[in-house]
Amino acid sequence: MSTASDTARAVLAITDLTVDLPAGGDRPQAVRRISFEVKAGEIVCLLGESGSGKSVIGQTVMGLLADGLIPSRGSVRLLGEEVLQATAGRLNELRGARMAMVFQEPATALNPVMRCGDQVDEMLARHTRLSARERRARILAMFERVRLPDSERIFRAYPHQLSGGQRQRIVIAIALILKPALLICDEPTTALDVTTQAEILALIRELKDANGTAVLFVTHDFGVVAEIADRVVVLRLGDMVEQGAAASVLSAPREAYTRALIASVPGRTPPERRPVPHARPRIEAIGVGKSYVVRSLLGPPRTVSAAEDISLGVRPGETVGIVGESGSGKSTLARCMARLIAPTSGEMRVDGIPVAHATGKVLSALRRKVQVVFQDPYRSLNPRLTVGASIIEGPVNFGVSPREARERARALMHLVRLAPDALERYPSEFSGGQRQRICIARALACEPEVLIADEAVSALDVSVQAQILALLDEVQQRLGISILFITHDLNVASQICDRIVVMRAGRIVEQGATREVFLSPREPYTRTLLASAPGRAFFERQHPASAL
Repeated sequence: MSTASDTARAVLAITDLTVDLPAGGDRPQAVRRISFEVKAGEIVCLLGESGSGKSVIGQTVMGLLADGLIPSRGSVRLLGEEVLQATAGRLNELRGARMAMVFQEPATALNPVMRCGDQVDEMLARHTRLSARERRARILAMFERVRLPDSERIFRAYPHQLSGGQRQRIVIAIALILKPALLICDEPTTALDVTTQAEILALIRELKDANGTAVLFVTHDFGVVAEIADRVVVLRLGDMVEQGAAASVLSAPREAYTRALIASVPGRTPPERRPVPHARPRIEAIGVGKSYVVRSLLGPPRTVSAAEDISLGVRPGETVGIVGESGSGKSTLARCMARLIAPTSGEMRVDGIPVAHATGKVLSALRRKVQVVFQDPYRSLNPRLTVGASIIEGPVNFGVSPREARERARALMHLVRLAPDALERYPSEFSGGQRQRICIARALACEPEVLIADEAVSALDVSVQAQILALLDEVQQRLGISILFITHDLNVASQICDRIVVMRAGRIVEQGATREVFLSPREPYTRTLLASAPGRAFFERQHPASAL
């Protein structure tokens, strides 16, 4: 139990917090009677499954709750000041100056039509009396501090001109430019590859130590928790299950729910996979390349190669994983193989039929055979359509009767662990992890022969992730479906993939059987990827055979 003096030293003190959900929700409250503190120079991780209330707590502190969510009980004190009673004007004064938030998806957190430097400058212009020259100097210094290369160029760049890791650094720079006492990080590394993730985690630790910042870190990634947390608060369906020192909770959890979460975390040693019968690849790329012409007002057009001379195939019943850093060409290759974009060079075949430049009926047939589950479920679903309408749209377009498509959709809801009444609701009524399950159901509704999963489980908590991986394995065994699995999560890749393809700068660096690549990597780049994954000691403790 915290004493009064402990509370006085806390940067953030949450006491008995309850936030009500609108009528008709899954439960009456988003969070119920939550109490914990975050002290200066401390990182507290909120850990739990999708829908547990982690993000709601962060949004409550920032005064950013969506309409209909109402704090009905409790207290949220920032440096002793009650946030729940603050006016809109006072909250605007507190945001940035005393508390700041780093959101999960930097692409949606940044204004796409403003230069990156100007977006940081907004914070300084609002809260300080510095001159334009002084503000610019401070921004450039912050860019260097968050390890952004060529800070002058970054200052002038637009968000779309930067990589995912660079955009996330811009968001961190905006959050930290005024040295707030509290930094809230809502899944800031979920969408990042392992090397960039390691850099961002190290950066947050470094800035926390240098400034004495209190950090509230929302995550579902146990590797991240093991790497960065001082203390852990475990949530389940809005209730606090347990809290304590990170080392104690991770090594000797008291509650059955926490133990179940930890048991769901995949190990790093690839299991023995069932043999895949030798057969002609169902989908294959032969010397595929993709380049783009980048035009600029300041110089002549230049050609950028996103993928070059890629050759690989996926046989019936086989799962091939593609791993690599951001910008390595993984998603470009996936889009070429799904024919969402046409390759610049090379050939692609589905069931032996050339499709690289297919049109008309050939392309339409390909669309049914090859389905894609994208990384971002927020942009994958039409917000104006119910979940049921989104799922049946594809099958109906391919000739399935609406009634049959609806029955198939209801069965798929059970498969992805959602209630059938979810079909009548809209995407905005679901958490990110739930939306991704809906996206997977939508792809499976067309009964494809090939499923391309582009970071399809990166947004899911470990228990749901385990369920989805088991689901994909079940579907594959039943239907003989071929899966091209793109991921930056090496633990997931090790558990589900028969073969691994490692990409770097648009080229294949190494490929082979998963156990061979993970246990005896030939290339230095592959070894660097494996060494960069967070939480190595935790995974070795949970899965002693996982030491690589």
